[in-house]
Amino acid sequence: MKLKTKIFVGLLAMISLGSCNKGFLELNTDPTKTKDAYPQQLMSNALIQSTSINMNRNRGFNNELMQVSVSIGDGEYKVFRYDFRRSWSDYLWSGHFLNMANYKDMYKKALTEVAFNTSYQGISMILQAWTNSILTDTYGDVPYSQATLGRDSLLFEPKFDRQQDIYMDMLHKLDSANTLLKVNTSIDPLHDPVYKGVTANWRKFGNSLYLRLLLRVAHKAETKDYAQAKIKEILETNKSNYPIISNNEESAILRWTGEGAYISPFMTTRVQDFRATALAKFFIDFLRDSNDPRLNIPEYGTNGINRWGIAPVSGNFEGVPSGYAAGNEDYSKMSYFYSADQNAGVNSMQKEPMTGMIMNFAEVEFIKAEAMLKGYISGDPSVPFYSGAESSIKLWIPTWPGVIKDHLAASDIDWDNNDTFEGKMERIHKQKYFALFLVDLQQWFEYRRTGHPVLPKGDGLKNNGEMPARMQYPVYVQSSNPTSYKDAVAQQGPDAINTKMWWQKP
Repeated sequence: MKLKTKIFVGLLAMISLGSCNKGFLELNTDPTKTKDAYPQQLMSNALIQSTSINMNRNRGFNNELMQVSVSIGDGEYKVFRYDFRRSWSDYLWSGHFLNMANYKDMYKKALTEVAFNTSYQGISMILQAWTNSILTDTYGDVPYSQATLGRDSLLFEPKFDRQQDIYMDMLHKLDSANTLLKVNTSIDPLHDPVYKGVTANWRKFGNSLYLRLLLRVAHKAETKDYAQAKIKEILETNKSNYPIISNNEESAILRWTGEGAYISPFMTTRVQDFRATALAKFFIDFLRDSNDPRLNIPEYGTNGINRWGIAPVSGNFEGVPSGYAAGNEDYSKMSYFYSADQNAGVNSMQKEPMTGMIMNFAEVEFIKAEAMLKGYISGDPSVPFYSGAESSIKLWIPTWPGVIKDHLAASDIDWDNNDTFEGKMERIHKQKYFALFLVDLQQWFEYRRTGHPVLPKGDGLKNNGEMPARMQYPVYVQSSNPTSYKDAVAQQGPDAINTKMWWQKP
């Protein structure tokens, strides 16, 4: 073939291909579907991820610090000895900031003309406040006002906001969410893994979260007037405008079904590793000695096994003293949580649907009890105290037939009007400790706020026996955001585990 002929044929082929490609995208795009995500599509996946992050840090970090469990071993970097690697910080920080972007996008999508929905706007604000509260209560000052702006604004080195400012904005967001959810615009139940589309319950959760955060800062000079007045408004003077969680059925729980995306993150742990972690003596002794039905009355559980799936040792429940000195004892055969493969019908936290705990009714009742004890609202604190203790049990065993006053009195852990203020706080927070079982890092946060419940100190504790006040910032933050990191350290104090954050200080 001559050169001119080859060139002509080549040009003809290119023209033909161009004609074939013309309209290709239009022909292969479904006009009935959008390429943009709707708010509900962002909500379900982000909630699953956020809850999974909280569960993993609850099991491996919170539970070790707060004497729920003990990872047996004599090596370095054992959290139960107040000794942990800086790398512990990375997972929660990275995961929650990633999902924060999804919650913010959810809000933006719910503002658009095609997907306008006030309920999704309100739920987004609640989820932003929930996630940001865990971040700031873990690290202190964190990126907030400029966080997650890298994609849209090319702001890759956000400033770290002061915790006080973060708290005030979170509180205002929750107030705005309450207003938005009054409209009660319907949402897709299939994409709501917590409340199945019941927006009234989202509103109740938002206001209950509001109470949690208000109580945390009600003692601070800068916020006490606002916080105490708002607690009174929500619980007493304007209750109808601020509905809160009022029974176990309204608790915020992401229940794992074991199907599709709803598989508990605990199931990704090897069964032998899951049961290798022992239960702490403080945790198991209280349940055993108070004859707690979640542990000691198998007929109220499933198939004759105690409700929390705790394995006995030689017919008894025994725990490991938290903070024990390395090399002192062999605690390898103490009580533990059953793994998913052990004996057909055995309850196991590894496959338990309710481990996706976000906030439950019992916690709300204990918030009321403390608010009454401190005089923020009127009332007898023993009333919500008993209600919280009973609800905490019935969340797991709805048919429990016991009388809560008699049950607690039998172990001398009932309410005592003649006790000191600190004694009453201890009674409230001992029960609240068990109500907060599985709830992200709330046991740790509450202990740092109140010093309750009183935890025994083992001989092997590091850090001079002082409960860590925070996680350090991830190492990569120092290199990826050096200026803001240095400003944060100058603002808050040394990037160390004993540097107290704003609300921890008197």
